[in-house]
Amino acid sequence: MVTTELTENTELRSNLFNYLPFPRCIPCSLWLPIIATAATLFYGTSMEGSEPNQIETPVSAEDRDHWSFRPLIRPTVPQLESDNWTKNSTDKFTLSILRAKQLAPQPPADRVTLIRRLYFDLLGLPPSPEAVDSFVADQSHDAYEHLVDQLLASHHFGEHWAQHWLDLARFAETDGFEHDKVRSDAWKYRDWVIDALNADMPYDRFVSLQLAADEIVPENKEHQIATSFCLSGPDMPDINSQEERRHNVLNELTATVGGSLLALQVGCAQCHDHKYDPVSQADFYRLRAIFEPAINVKKNQSLSTLAEKVDSVPVSHLMIRGDWRRPGPEVAPNFPRIVNLSGQDFAPTPSTHSTGRRTALARWLTDSNNPLTARVIANRVWQHHFGKGLSQTPSDFGIVGDEPTHPELLDWLATELVAQNWSLKQLHRLIVSSATYRQSSGSRSRETSDANPNSHESGDETTSTSSIEEDPSNLWLSRFSRQRLSGEVIRDAMFATSGSLNDARHGPGVMSPLPDELLKTLLKNQWKTSERQSDYYRRSIYLFARRNLRYPIFDAFDRPDANASCPQRGRSTTAPQSLLLLNSAFSLDAAQRLAGDVLSMRNTVDEQSITTAFRRVLTRKPQQEELTLLKEFVMQQTAQLKQGSRSRDKLALPLPCPAEADLYTAAAFTDLCLALFNSNEFIYID
Repeated sequence: MVTTELTENTELRSNLFNYLPFPRCIPCSLWLPIIATAATLFYGTSMEGSEPNQIETPVSAEDRDHWSFRPLIRPTVPQLESDNWTKNSTDKFTLSILRAKQLAPQPPADRVTLIRRLYFDLLGLPPSPEAVDSFVADQSHDAYEHLVDQLLASHHFGEHWAQHWLDLARFAETDGFEHDKVRSDAWKYRDWVIDALNADMPYDRFVSLQLAADEIVPENKEHQIATSFCLSGPDMPDINSQEERRHNVLNELTATVGGSLLALQVGCAQCHDHKYDPVSQADFYRLRAIFEPAINVKKNQSLSTLAEKVDSVPVSHLMIRGDWRRPGPEVAPNFPRIVNLSGQDFAPTPSTHSTGRRTALARWLTDSNNPLTARVIANRVWQHHFGKGLSQTPSDFGIVGDEPTHPELLDWLATELVAQNWSLKQLHRLIVSSATYRQSSGSRSRETSDANPNSHESGDETTSTSSIEEDPSNLWLSRFSRQRLSGEVIRDAMFATSGSLNDARHGPGVMSPLPDELLKTLLKNQWKTSERQSDYYRRSIYLFARRNLRYPIFDAFDRPDANASCPQRGRSTTAPQSLLLLNSAFSLDAAQRLAGDVLSMRNTVDEQSITTAFRRVLTRKPQQEELTLLKEFVMQQTAQLKQGSRSRDKLALPLPCPAEADLYTAAAFTDLCLALFNSNEFIYID
């Protein structure tokens, strides 16, 4: 490989990297000075002045034998005996492994649970009580499939699923760093992603346009914004050296393309050969060279879309140790060798307006011989439906990544995606229609005998062991894993249940009110609260995405900071989450609006109004014991409020509050709505 010598002893050089206490995939430019100092201290030699020997180790047969680099070949669907459980081919793969592990699948979840799961999963919104009643009453054999089609056709589908892609694209509407300057057209990229997903744009075209719309459809100006994907990362337009800025942008772009589209951490090779994967430093700079003609920076101007200057195509170099001031050998644009199974030549077709390099990259990425692109997106879609991917390292299919638990299923899904003209909606439909997806999330038993693989339907559990005990992490898909809602979905659900969600679409990001203590952390005029109050209740995807500030509920519930591509959000459990849901002005406003909307249909707080609020928030009807507790809560809270003799302006009254309502009882009903929003059942999907 292209290497850099720390000492003459390669073993010592390797040991240095082994023992330095740094995460392996932090960009080398951040800790390179420390490595140089360490080399001097440990070995009495300096890194300064050494040059690469330009020897690049060939990719070996052993390298290519890694599961993710093997050719993508469609597996044979397992043929199972006594199979009355499976709904489609995906289930045959999961059931075959469950049987091998002596596990039985869970029975299907009840219809109320299923519709709630499906609504939140596909739309990021709760079903209305009317939608639930209609689905429960529909006894036709294809009622569930009809519901799936209905939700996939909703414009809310793109608004929800776009956020998953925007996390990968490190999307924000500002540059970041100290001044965090606004990018005036960034919101157009967000809208483009939403519309593309709603229109079921084939994934191969979805990817291609984001890499090279200016080359592929130069006459279509609406698609040009798609290339913002490449430039959505943080940037420092006011930096003194614009050459250094361009270098940083190119490196970050290349790393993002490698991680998000190929699940290959090529960014680890920008300073030295990748320590684990067969990706050399030269591989990184060859891939980077594909984008170099399209990156043109100008001081104090934010980047927006890719654009080439064909009259001045730069010569590309390997940068010694990733240092922008130390160009090394020239490199020609090319694909990463480990993924280029067929040895395809990099042969762009230049035109009068571009080099054609990015179009060539897009064609190669979506070629049937590419082993990664379809695998990666199939794994990501599965991940968002089940809470984790078949491989649990969705942006790292390399040596230190996790091998898939169901490799044949992953390859079958990937090949099915391609066979269905790269239709993501078809892939969604296939997954959510499966018996695997429809399972209950509760504790379920496994049969010790494989004589009757469907014995779970009979309820005979006398010789069975809990699937939670046998499959505690649910690696083998023996049940549906409970999942917590994201901050964006929690906010949208609170507004939807209260009848105050604004369904307006598209347009620049809106700024909802922020607490004063948070505003004080920003520079002057960095957050101008929208003048129209209705904007405060738009879907979360349309809130202004500032890189240096995350909206409070998003921050509390683990939204990434958009400074790097995020393949999988963290799932923390912290005190601020509870405090925000219970005490914030936002939560109280949602509770007041829910109480007001319920009481606008029924002026009194009684069993029916309590049941209506309960169903809106939790989807299901309350059990009698729960209803009794809620009625007692309203009575006790009313008594306490009366005892305090609070004035009207000191009460959290419903919005609007019925004129004839008892003020203390109405305020107690608001408290009940707030309590419902704070229940575990509200923020988790079963």
